[in-house]
Parts: sequence; structure tokens; C-alpha cells
Amino acid sequence: MLPKRKEFFDLLAAHSERVEAGANALLRLVSSLGISTQEVAALVEEINMNESSSDKIKADMINLLHKAFVTPLNRDQVYQLTIDIDRIMNTVQDVAMAVSDYHIAEASKASHELAAMTVDACSRLARALASLNDNARSQETMNLCREIERIEEKSVAVMYQAIKALYDAEGDDAAAMRALRMQELYALQEKVLRASKKAAQSLEGILLQTA
Repeated sequence: MLPKRKEFFDLLAAHSERVEAGANALLRLVSSLGISTQEVAALVEEINMNESSSDKIKADMINLLHKAFVTPLNRDQVYQLTIDIDRIMNTVQDVAMAVSDYHIAEASKASHELAAMTVDACSRLARALASLNDNARSQETMNLCREIERIEEKSVAVMYQAIKALYDAEGDDAAAMRALRMQELYALQEKVLRASKKAAQSLEGILLQTA
């Protein structure tokens, strides 16, 4: 059974909501490539704002962990989960900055697929954390964590297939440079999903300890 201390659960839920918002902005960013440079710039800024909000929530949680005499969950596990959630948002920002810095002007099918997978994973994480304080929904929360892990496993195959296609294609020096930039982008996108999987595994650990 989970003891009740509402502010901890509220902060975890709010943190995951920022990540979900960042993931949705990233999908819209990828969808806007080659269509509207203004929209891309605005979405990069939106992601930056979500990352700043995520940092503030992380700081609030660490401060609460420091001050609280009793915590509803294992203190170290809450800290690790907070760091894991923040890492997702940081990596979403890394993807957005790569799009901007590498002047990526068109979306590939694989990039769009990875961005959609990111939304799926982050949405499930937000739902899982929203239900963490409800003992009756612990199995549902565990199932969401496992779904995130399966999404990440599929994303690895998408990334490697996309990278293989880059190097199977023949082209000039400009095409080779584009391949290098896209390889880095795909790797960063998969890293977001890997971070989501790590957060899901940390949450699973909490659920198993409190079962």
C-alpha cells in the first residue's frame, strides 16, 4: 500500500506532463520540416520552455525530498525517477536543437515514426504517473510501464533500419553529410525512447517495492 503525501505525486505527475507536452511539440516540429521554418523555430522555443519548466519541477522535488521528514515512497527511488523523467525532457530538447543546428529541412519517414513513438511512450508515462497514487490501479500502471519498454524495443529496429538505408543509398559528398546528420538525429530520437524506458523501469521498481 502507498502512504499518502499528495505533493510528491502531484510533482511527479506535473513533471511527466511537461515531458508529454515536449514530446507532442517534437512530433509537430518533425511534421513541420520543409513546410514552415517559422513553425519549426516556434516549436523549438516551445520545447525549450517545457524543458525550463521541467527543470523547475525537478528542483522543487529535490527540495521537497530534502525537507520532508517522511516520504510516501522510497526517497532514493523518487529521486532517481525524477532524474529519469528530467533526462527524457533534456533529450527531447537535444533532438530539437539538432534539427536547428544541423539545418535539417525535411522529415524522413523514420524520423516521423520515432517522434510518434516518443509521443506514445511519454503519454503512457504521464498516465502511469497520474495513477501512481491509486492503489487500485497498480496493475494498470505496471502494464503502462511494460508498454513503454516494448515501444522502446521497436524503436531500436526503426533506428537501425533507417541508418542502414542512409548508407545503402549512393550519393555525392552533400548526400554523405546529410547521412551523417540524419544518423545523429535518429540516434538522439532513440535516446529519448531509451530514457523513457529507464523512467518506466524506475517506476516499476517503486511499484514492486510497494506492492
